[in-house]
Amino acid sequence: MSATHVSNMAPTVFNARGLLLMGLALLGNSQTAEAAVVRKLTNRYPTTLAGRERLSINAGWRFSRFESNPDSLSYDVLKEWILPTGNDFIVNGAKHERPTGIAPGANITYVQDSFDDSEWETVNVPHDWAIKGPFHAPNIPNSMGALPINGVGWYRRNLTIKASDIGKSIFLDIDGAMSNSAVWINGEILGGWPYGYNSFRLDLTPYVKEGDNLLAIRIDNPLNFSRWYPGAGLYRNVWLVKVDQTHISQHGTYITTPVVSAESADVDLTVEVENKGNSSRQVEVQTDVYVLDIETGQPGAEVVASFSPATANVLGGAKQSVNASTTITNPQLWGPKPDQVPNMYVAVTTLLANGTAIDSYETRFGIRTITYDGNTGISVNGKRAYIQGTNNHHDHGSIGAAFHLRAVERQLELLQEMGCNALRMSHNPPAPELLDLADTYGFLVLDEIFDVWKQEKIEDDYHVYFDEWHEPDLRTFIRRDRNHPSIMAWSFGNEIVEQSTSSGGATARELGGIIREEDATRQFSAGINSAQAGSEFATAVEIPGLNYQGEGRGTSFSSAYPSYHQAYPGKVLWSTESSSGVSSRGTYLFPVTSANSTTVLDGTGVDADTLFVSAYELYAVSWGSSPDKVFGMQDKFSYAAGEFVWTGWDYLGEPTPFDTEARSSYFGIIDLAGFKKDRFFLYQARWRPDFPMAHVLPHWTWPDRVGEVTPVHVFTSADEAELFVNGKSAGRVQRQASNYRLRWDNVTYAPGELHVVSYKDGAVWAEETVKTAGAPAKLVLTADRMAISGDGKDLSFVTVTVVDADGTTVPDATDAITFAVEGPAEIVSTDNGNPADFTAFPSLTRDAFGGLALAVVRSVSGAAGEITVSAQAEGLEGTEIVLTAA
Repeated sequence: MSATHVSNMAPTVFNARGLLLMGLALLGNSQTAEAAVVRKLTNRYPTTLAGRERLSINAGWRFSRFESNPDSLSYDVLKEWILPTGNDFIVNGAKHERPTGIAPGANITYVQDSFDDSEWETVNVPHDWAIKGPFHAPNIPNSMGALPINGVGWYRRNLTIKASDIGKSIFLDIDGAMSNSAVWINGEILGGWPYGYNSFRLDLTPYVKEGDNLLAIRIDNPLNFSRWYPGAGLYRNVWLVKVDQTHISQHGTYITTPVVSAESADVDLTVEVENKGNSSRQVEVQTDVYVLDIETGQPGAEVVASFSPATANVLGGAKQSVNASTTITNPQLWGPKPDQVPNMYVAVTTLLANGTAIDSYETRFGIRTITYDGNTGISVNGKRAYIQGTNNHHDHGSIGAAFHLRAVERQLELLQEMGCNALRMSHNPPAPELLDLADTYGFLVLDEIFDVWKQEKIEDDYHVYFDEWHEPDLRTFIRRDRNHPSIMAWSFGNEIVEQSTSSGGATARELGGIIREEDATRQFSAGINSAQAGSEFATAVEIPGLNYQGEGRGTSFSSAYPSYHQAYPGKVLWSTESSSGVSSRGTYLFPVTSANSTTVLDGTGVDADTLFVSAYELYAVSWGSSPDKVFGMQDKFSYAAGEFVWTGWDYLGEPTPFDTEARSSYFGIIDLAGFKKDRFFLYQARWRPDFPMAHVLPHWTWPDRVGEVTPVHVFTSADEAELFVNGKSAGRVQRQASNYRLRWDNVTYAPGELHVVSYKDGAVWAEETVKTAGAPAKLVLTADRMAISGDGKDLSFVTVTVVDADGTTVPDATDAITFAVEGPAEIVSTDNGNPADFTAFPSLTRDAFGGLALAVVRSVSGAAGEITVSAQAEGLEGTEIVLTAA
């Protein structure tokens, strides 16, 4: 059975045997030979290996943003010099020749060393120029966050090249630049990349000189090119790589595990060697395998396997691949948490010339099998992994799109606490470090590349580039990522406009063919919101992803699962987007619907004056459904592989249902500041059935509702619960098969307390108490981490809670809180989780929302000591907390 023609009945098991054969075929072509590897676990990735330096050049940039074009350049003007950057990733089409003569922009002052940029802003990257605001940026819609993402941004930095570097190959690696990047060194254009989410490499070697070299990067964002907040600028890490002219290529090691059992795993390795010199070079390739130490990111002390050394004679200006195999006994398998352990290995490859090491390269990988089955979904290492996933956009809330490792760790930690085991990278390639974290945290990943193909969703989106760039974008994406064990499937599109047309089917087949050429070990998916079972598009997709069709849109219970399962009984089916429930944290609106899912309308579940959406978590947008309804439909169709909820976290932009009034989404299970909405506990109750928990809503501070009916709901992993209102039982309720919450809808409000006792199998399982709060009296500070690294990158997320005299959180407190910091740190942003708060994120004063506010504290590079964070509010007792940077 081939990987591209799956039987209608038999499960498909991929364990990388097919990947090796396809990889060897591709590596025979010097232009398509590069393969992606896991090269870093954290920011502690080693900067120097034998013969190779990989140096961060994130610090010390000069930056200026121009709202109008300052230089008459554009992607169209520079395109002929940009297109050749993608040549290594073009197989099916013609490669692009770099034009001769003087390139446009050669006379622009910003690319000249003589230009005085001392008046420009000094920044470190990753950098998002738009996040500091202000909001209500001219002509930027709220769907994009109402922040100033548009314009031209210029970044300039000096690179010092030592005498010992001359004669080496020197590369610039950019993990992501938003968007339409173009790069110059010493006044010479190198190339660039239009798609802001992809990583790319440029060869500096022909243009650098000993001493100072001026690196200039131009970013160009149109007004309307994204459906959500994209960020702006050099928003991911930037690296300088220095290596011998004969070296392991970019993404140049390729590891597969064709046979895996508990007793042994066969491991196959392909190493691509590139010779940038003019004459032939004979090298020996040696590779040892170690267990990866997750804490340090370093290889363990002992070699667990070695590949037989191989010799290559590489012609000047050419690439050559060598292959080897080994066996690891009693392998430590990679598997998703919590049922399995995400063990990792690292292969250290060394190139030797005349017995001297000239290059070394680390490849992180995991050993596991994946099975795709139309009836049981996804299985890893023979164990079913029901997908409890979330969609997540790439911003980090108030610190924007600029990549921060700790911000992503915090997101993953909270999702894992909820019971989430899978991530959909909606709708674009993530930062490389996010996949490293997914590997080590034990998440499964649906890695996605495109939101748009040839037909636009908005005026200046990716459709402008699709014809010329879809092949290099797709190939470089897969080659960069395909050794990550966390990735269970690829996705080549989301709600593609042409999905219901024959042209859409043809494009789907083309993209699917490219994926098969690059990776035969994983199936591919797409988010489908209109194509029907049997259509060309749906037939071309190996794992049809049903966006909202699985549970039935809105209040409808008409599901597409049966028709898809009948048409494709051997295909895995899942909901690539589910629910689209909406709420603002801690805001409860009355009356409460008696249904288990209701569409938000003016006057139903929303307050158009406050821009609140009810947190009873029963309300969704017109195409969506409450979590309760989704759970019921997933349970009804046992062959459904699971769901990716829209969304795990709130994100900037797309503030439905207040599309033109608010600035960030209401969709998240966790709000933009990282505070849990009530919905968090509804998902936790379902996704962690063995975790004792009970959560009561709403809060119980309603001075204007005395004597009025105020429904009480409980989310619990138990099977029944008893509610006590001011010490009196309101009844004991058993959970029925079709109910995912326990409801007491006729409770009359009186101040005091709610107390719930939940039971499982007749025994007490979990309890929770909610008390009526008094007037705000003081502030309390807590931090997610009391000790942080003094590297200028690490973060502590500090929460302030408004409490009454007894320490009870005041759930409706809106006091203005002013933060301050002393010591080796800075407050980079504040937030409160309110999608309608237009206070600029860098502001040190922030209104509480639902009694909470957040300050994000970042260390100062190279400094250590105590960090004192304080919070003050008029009329309240202030407070402080002491952190440590080391």
